[in-house]
Formats: sequence, C-alpha cells, structure tokens
Amino acid sequence: MYKLDNVSKSYNSLNVLKNFSVDIPEGKITAILGPSGCGKTTILNLFAKLINPDQGQVDTATKISYLFQEPRLIPWLSVKDNITLVLKDQIQPVQRDNILNRVAKATAISAYLNYYPHQLSGGIKQRVATARAFAYQAPLLLMDEPFKSLDLKTRFKLINDFYDLWQQEPNTVIMVTHDIKEALYLADQVLILSDKTSVIVEQLNLDLSKEERNDNEILQTIEERIFKLMLS
Repeated sequence: MYKLDNVSKSYNSLNVLKNFSVDIPEGKITAILGPSGCGKTTILNLFAKLINPDQGQVDTATKISYLFQEPRLIPWLSVKDNITLVLKDQIQPVQRDNILNRVAKATAISAYLNYYPHQLSGGIKQRVATARAFAYQAPLLLMDEPFKSLDLKTRFKLINDFYDLWQQEPNTVIMVTHDIKEALYLADQVLILSDKTSVIVEQLNLDLSKEERNDNEILQTIEERIFKLMLS
C-alpha cells in the first residue's frame, strides 16, 4: 500500500496540506476529485517524489510512471523512439519490440510509429503518451488530468483504451480529475477533497463491473451524491 502519513505541504504562506493522511490500495485505480487549487497535483507530486513534504511520511513506489495533462513528447524523436526511450538499459531489444507492439496496438497508434510529434494531432499525441506510460511498466502510475484537453469523442475512446490496457496488467493508479463521470467509469476508489487546507470530505469505495460503469441509472445516483459533497 502507498500512503501519505500526517503530511503537510505549504508554498510560502499558502498551506495546501496539513496533517494529511491517505492510503492508496495497490492494484486499484484511485481518483481524486476536488476544487481547483486544493492540492490534487501536490499529492501526485509527493507520490512522484518531485517535491518533499514539510513534515510527515510518504510511502511510495521505487518505479513511477507519470502521465501529464500535456503529452510531453520529445520533438526530435519518432513515436517509436519516444516510447522505447523509457525501456532502454532496462529491457532487451526483442522484449522492447514486443512491449512496443502491444501498447501501440492497444492505443491504436501502430500506424504512427514512424511519425514525429509535429505530424500528429493532439489526440494521437496523448495516445502516444499513454502508450509510453504503460510501456514503462511501473507499479505506480500517476495521471494528472491526461484526457482534459481532448474532444469528447477522442476522450471517450482513449479512456476506454486506457481501461482495457490497464485491465491486461493492473498496476496502482492515482488519477486527478475534475470529471465525476470519468472518475466513476475508471476508479475503484474516489477521494473527494475540500478546498485548501485540504481534507478528505468523503472516500467512496466502488465495486462496479464494467457493465455497471456503463449503467446510467447506477452512475447518476452516485454522481448526484458526489456532486452534493463537492458543493457542501
């Protein structure tokens, strides 16, 4: 289990987290919802060891993959090289090719492997970033609103592709989102944060099948509950 234990984090005089604790179950997807500026990305960055807490303990993975809002592809590398770059010095070439082909097929980018980032649409770039995140095969994947900037059709398709890919080799995922429907479709656990200084308003443990996650009646009931909590 990964966790923050009694963690505090401030930026100058702004207290974002104070004595904040949370447990993240392994092999599950945890979604974090809350108002802008409440510390959601700060929590991801603490787990990623990109920042240190002012106090408290962070228990996290030794290998971490991070999927950002923007693709962050290296412009002078092809799609293939952007993905396999994270595998060099770790995995033999034959295995690299196998992993590349698997994640490329799962994210529907096989036809673009020899393209360069400037030749790709925004949706394809984010597919490449998603493929790269899974290719790295880290036990912990952090996601900071990676589907936010996509049009509705592309977003829905990529969310489905992501979930299908994750089910093949489930790792621990912590995802930040503002979209309640997205959280309910993907997450096993949903954390609802207050405005800063943040506390966990509610922790919902979901046990829904993929069919139930597509059931509008079930989702609407949970969505209305979350919406009321976020407004309270």
